[in-house]
This record gives sequence, C-alpha cells and structure tokens, in this order.
Amino acid sequence: MDLKSNEPFWLIKNGLLATYPALREDKVCDVLIVGGGITGALIAHQCISMGKKCVLIDKREIVNGSSAATTSMLQYEIDTPLYQLMELIGEEGAIASYEACSKAIDNIGLLSRKIGSKAGFRTKDSLYYASRKKDITWLKQEFDARKAAGFKVKWLDEDEIKTRYHLDKAYGGILSEQGASIDAFCFAHELLTHNVRHGLEVFDKTALISVKSNLRSHTAEVSTGATIRAKKIIYCIGYETVGVIPEKFVDLLSTFAIVSEVNPSLYQRYKDLLIWNTSDPYLYMRTTDDGRFLIGGEDEEFRNPQKRDALIAKKTDKLERSFHKIFNRPFFTDFSWAGTFGVTKDGLPYIGEHKQFKNTYFVCGFGGNGITFSVTAMEMVAHWLENKKHPLSEWFRFGR
Repeated sequence: MDLKSNEPFWLIKNGLLATYPALREDKVCDVLIVGGGITGALIAHQCISMGKKCVLIDKREIVNGSSAATTSMLQYEIDTPLYQLMELIGEEGAIASYEACSKAIDNIGLLSRKIGSKAGFRTKDSLYYASRKKDITWLKQEFDARKAAGFKVKWLDEDEIKTRYHLDKAYGGILSEQGASIDAFCFAHELLTHNVRHGLEVFDKTALISVKSNLRSHTAEVSTGATIRAKKIIYCIGYETVGVIPEKFVDLLSTFAIVSEVNPSLYQRYKDLLIWNTSDPYLYMRTTDDGRFLIGGEDEEFRNPQKRDALIAKKTDKLERSFHKIFNRPFFTDFSWAGTFGVTKDGLPYIGEHKQFKNTYFVCGFGGNGITFSVTAMEMVAHWLENKKHPLSEWFRFGR
C-alpha cells in the first residue's frame, strides 16, 4: 500500500539520516518488531530499555512510510470531542484517553531531552476554533467538558482570537496550554540510532512473508529468505494492519498538506501555537522548526494512490485559498504531498492483542493522535511483556 505521494517535506529537509542493511542471516530474539516508523522506533526503545533482545524490520527504507508524511502535531485532543467520547464509552474511559495523550506529550519532551534529540521538539498552545457560527454551541459544550475534567483551557471569543492571532472567520474557540510539535521523521531516526547502540538490530527492505507459531515462539520468514525466531511479535505497521487482521476496524482516508517558503514574520507570530478548526474535514496548521508554515486537510474518503496523487495540485490550490481566507495574506507553497490516515468509530487507537494471534501485540495509532497514542503504547507494551493488564486496554482493544 502506498501511504504517501510525492516527497514529503520532512524527507527532503532531512535527507538520508541513516541506512540499514537487509536481513541476510537467521536471527533469534525476544521481540520482533515489524515496522520501522515512529511507532516502531518508540516501541523498540521501550523493549530495549527493558533489556529485551530486539530485531526490527521494515519492507521499505526505514522511516519511509507514513512517518515521513505526518504533520507531527502533538495534541492531547482526540479527533472525537471529549463530550462525545464520554457518551460513546463513558466518562472514565474518555477522560483517561485524553489524559494519556496529554501525558504522552510530556513524555516525548522527556525522551527528546534524554537522547539529545535535534528533531525540534517544541511545546505549544493549541487553538481549536469554530470556523462556522453554528459550531459555537457544541464547541462551548466541549470546553465545559474539558474544564470539568481538569484540563487547562480558556475560552476565547471572536474578538480575542482576532486580536491575539489575527485570524479571520474564527467565531470563538478553545485555547489549551498542552501541545507540541516535532519532526517525527528525524526523531524516529534518532531513536533507532540511540537504541542500535544499546543492542537493537534494524533491517530495512526486509518484508515479512509468513509467520509460523507454536506455544512458545514464532518463526518469521522474510523476503530475503532469512528467518527470525522470536518469543513475541509486535506489529507497528499502522494502516497496513488492515492486510493482517481479517475484520474491518478502521476506515482509510487521504489527506493533503503544503509547506510554505521560509517566512520569518509568519513563523515568529505562530511558532508557539497549533491551530485547527471545526470545518469538516478540519484544517490543521503549525510552523516548522526551520521557519516555514504548514497547513493540511482537504481529506477525501478514499485511499486509491493514483486517484489521490492526481488531486495534489487541486488540493494545494484549495489549501492556499483557505489560508488566504483565514490570514488575509497569500501562501507561497514550497512543498505539497498527500498521505493515508485512518479513522475509527470512536477516534481511539487499536492497541493490544488479537484473539487470532498468540503472543502478538498490535500498536495502531490512528487519526490525529498517532504519535501520542504510540507513546502511550510504550507503557502498554511494558505491561504486556510483564503479563500485566494496562488500565487503557479495555478502551483500546480489538472487538470493542
């Protein structure tokens, strides 16, 4: 499955950060991690920190799937508003899910400092604004739910948003203190490099072909003809999990993003803010660590790579016009691309075991919180490896 098109900004910006060989000889390990994106890198870090012997494989070059195309907005807000999520799964699970994403942002910051990352982690406020007057009613309901749950939020009316952020057609919104951004492509490479020094073995252009399992271990055959015998397998392959698990559990969509020329004045004004709105599909905006502005959205309900790629020029034009409406200034595009993302019925990820796969764990972070869900999964994987149940397992499980 083609998860991105054209060359995303992060891939061009960073270039070739690291290279890994294909697997040519048989291996034995405690944990086989399938997938070399940001999720796989985070899970590998957790396993290595627990003293596990780990092998990580990816059928592409490392960090060349969805993680190269992500916009890397780190938010505690889930795509399903808190008040709606409470109605769907109950107050306890909804608040716990939001709190987990909030904690994940702090943990990314801690991890970034620990490994000496240069991936531009930066804490930011997050503005979620009503792009239509009719959205004010439910957005205020969302504000009340978050405030009652203890999140640090402030309501801004139309005039306050105009004065503080110079946004047109923003009719009110929620300003949250908790948010951040990072270059996930760079960060994933840094994590892998760090953990290779601590014993992690990484192999790219090594596709998983088949798995034979018994009560104690798995024997995985890969595209090079080599085998990997592992006690446990963790799949970190994102949307491609739909090709592994038989039942339908996620809808795959296409999204589009553009990045501007370097613009110092725009960067200075918005460098400490994430912006997203209530449009359907919603727009999301942030600055990059090298002084550019990113805007994404214009989602389409299909995942056909050829059809998606043919729309990039049209979607670029629409995103530029949206920017002009909001900021009353032109947008000069330097980069444009498209990617695939998934939406679930409740906006939550699927993280956990599946009844058809023994001694196997899946980490599928979907929607706008893929990275923060993956950070939460580090803790959940630690519980799984120690045969403990994590409090979030009930709400993130398959078959829920």
